[in-house]
Amino acid sequence: MTNRDFLAKEIFSRYGTVQRARGCFLYTKKGVRLTDLYQEGGRAILGWGSGSSSTVFKNTLNRHITGFFNTEFEAQTKKAVETLFCSPRTIFFYNNYSSALSTALAISKRATFFYRPWNDATVDLSSQKAIIFVPPYPWGDIFILAANPADATESAKYGILDPGIKIPAPLHSAISRSVYDLISALKTREEKDFFIYDQILHSYWQRKGPYLFPKMDINDYQKFVLHCLDLSLVISPDYNMPSIIPFGADKGVFTKLKNTPFEFKPSTETEKETNDDKSDKNEKTD
Repeated sequence: MTNRDFLAKEIFSRYGTVQRARGCFLYTKKGVRLTDLYQEGGRAILGWGSGSSSTVFKNTLNRHITGFFNTEFEAQTKKAVETLFCSPRTIFFYNNYSSALSTALAISKRATFFYRPWNDATVDLSSQKAIIFVPPYPWGDIFILAANPADATESAKYGILDPGIKIPAPLHSAISRSVYDLISALKTREEKDFFIYDQILHSYWQRKGPYLFPKMDINDYQKFVLHCLDLSLVISPDYNMPSIIPFGADKGVFTKLKNTPFEFKPSTETEKETNDDKSDKNEKTD
């Protein structure tokens, strides 16, 4: 059972099926609204149902171009990704991270980069030869590799480039629109939208932009996932995959967590960071 399957099972056992999703909330059969900090590993970072991606998907689906043939939408997706990374790109799709990573490393071992929106402001994305990211549209396990065209062509000559999978036109249209929605969101969501929850969340996570990295030891993490779920909070089921700030949620969604704290052993890295902070403060005092 994967971590995600485990989370789905635990949600169902407590609250029944998920009937509807909107923004950062999941609405369940038992009438309980869950606050989603998992957000499909970043695929729902813009919110469930936000933007017009689903409308575009439906409109394209109504044209019944769901076969293997080429359509205009492949070019639209390519253009959207090039706009996001401010550089020419050849794009590939994969249904698992390992395939995307192995292909990226075949293209460039030194300039392979995993992109997380709002977390890479100091990185010149246009200079990265191979960028892996999850499209901000929650539909299956799709990873996009955006490669420098010249390097991708060179790798293809030696037969070391996995071409990935082909996705249908409706999904292309939804993904391309979601990328443009992300570009717009990057201009409006700021640090001030993320730190408003720090007073409650800093005890459990280290925040970097909208991303929350657990402070507890990995052995305590699954218990913490269940503890949060009991408090109507859905966090990342994977210790190595950060949870995400629920943009737009009232701070009150964390009241139960504030009133029902979770006891845990800090991770080694957290302890080191705490000691480093103390050392810095002592140096400043001295």
